[in-house]
Amino acid sequence: MTVAARAAAAPGRIAAAVAGLRGARRHGVALGLGMLAAFALPPVHAVPLLLVALVGLVWLLDGVVRRHRGSFAVGWWFGLGHFAVGIHWIANALLVDAAAFGWMIPFAVLGLGGVLALFTGAATWLAGLIWRPGRPGRVLALAVAWLLAEWLRMWVATGFPWNMAATVWMPWPAMLQSASVVGALGLGGLTVYALTAPAVLADPGGGRVKTAVLVLAALALAVPAGWGAWRLATVDVGVVEGVRLRLVQPNLSQAEKINPDLRHVNLMDHVALTREAAGFDGLTAVIWPETASAFPLNADLGRRVLVADAAPTGGVLITGAPRITAPGETPFQVWNSLYAIRPDGSLAGLYDKAHLVPFGEYVPFGDILPIQKITPGRVDFSFGEGPRTLRLPALPPVSPLICYEVIFPGAVVDAADRPAWMVNLTNDGWYGLSPGPFQHFATARLRAVEEGLPLVRVANTGISGIVDPLGRVTGRLDLGTRGVLDGALPVALPPTIFAQTGNTGAVGAGLAVFLLLAVQHWRGRRETRAASFSRDRPQ
Repeated sequence: MTVAARAAAAPGRIAAAVAGLRGARRHGVALGLGMLAAFALPPVHAVPLLLVALVGLVWLLDGVVRRHRGSFAVGWWFGLGHFAVGIHWIANALLVDAAAFGWMIPFAVLGLGGVLALFTGAATWLAGLIWRPGRPGRVLALAVAWLLAEWLRMWVATGFPWNMAATVWMPWPAMLQSASVVGALGLGGLTVYALTAPAVLADPGGGRVKTAVLVLAALALAVPAGWGAWRLATVDVGVVEGVRLRLVQPNLSQAEKINPDLRHVNLMDHVALTREAAGFDGLTAVIWPETASAFPLNADLGRRVLVADAAPTGGVLITGAPRITAPGETPFQVWNSLYAIRPDGSLAGLYDKAHLVPFGEYVPFGDILPIQKITPGRVDFSFGEGPRTLRLPALPPVSPLICYEVIFPGAVVDAADRPAWMVNLTNDGWYGLSPGPFQHFATARLRAVEEGLPLVRVANTGISGIVDPLGRVTGRLDLGTRGVLDGALPVALPPTIFAQTGNTGAVGAGLAVFLLLAVQHWRGRRETRAASFSRDRPQ
């Protein structure tokens, strides 16, 4: 056998070996492939490892005998490895108060990883319904099922669409532009299809069909990248005249932030950091992170007047702080809120966080579970009303987003009252110097591309930055640094296709493709049975 022939036969031998795995070995390999795939996520972006992992996943699914149960199990083990590695940094939040919460680390990392893996298992189970080993259509079935599973992950049990497949492309702005049309869901589906397609190289026969699959896979990446490069080169993004923003990143450790003896010191540190940098008099707005004030500013007028010293003349200070019910009102409630404060201490705007973090800001089934939320205080936070547009002095209309509210595609603005920009206040200090803040910043950038709106993100420890409506970072304060960033506000683009249709296009296309594949699959099975019956019938 020639060298070329051996090379051509290699995928088939590897695929056969992988498909032949059984039991614990199969699940162990699925776990390892899922872990490998996590290195394609921010901040590593090793996309070739995702290709290896997804091709291996296809070959594992080819070897499943009990199709429904076996397909789900392979996907679940793959997902467990993928999510446990991808979100391992949540353990850092539990180490802030290790005495109280350290025991939860294995349950949090493996438990959340296992819950999120249910969606990967659902994807492989769904694909398994129409799976035919050795048939090229199965890679498209897996890509569509993956897309639908990511859509479910957006809203089931309040949703947690963290580390969607589209985020692997963050270093390549041209690839991100298709999110303005099909959203992160659609871009993720194209990605999974393109990176699973090489699995067909191991299929027997069908040279033309293989070629067609691989050409379509190449086009699934080349067309978005080419169109994205053209969009970046031709779309001119200006800046809003007369608007100058100051982003303040104090870089306080979470231990410092929750220390009750330092609450006032920390608050005044924000004021000092804001005022000590040159150029304060030319600012329109100053923006602080989530819970920059540990004090409920609606009920503490004295401190609100103190922090108002950081509000520029004619503009506002935008800051995060708790809000509590007014004296005498019952029941007592607490909200995680964003305040817009004028120089005289009066309120120009207020927003209450609507999408709260389970176990971080409230405990689901708190009457049953004998645990408390991770954030300080025994009272759970209450839910706000959802996306809204604020109109603040000297600024274009803005959509406020607190912490991980920014990770939900299609749910970051009020569609009936479109803003001109988004502001995201967050405190990623809980997660230390880990991949978590990089992943959070990456998904925030995707929202800018989807909506065609600039995004201003301010984080306690980083990453803070200004992102234009094409997803490009025009200014940035890196993770773990202290300082301020002054910058102009980019101009919004006209509503994108995604801004007008949301996730409907990607989900609708995915369902339509899966239905066509299912019809083809069942028609093929019926023809096969008919041929078998005809062949076996006595003549």
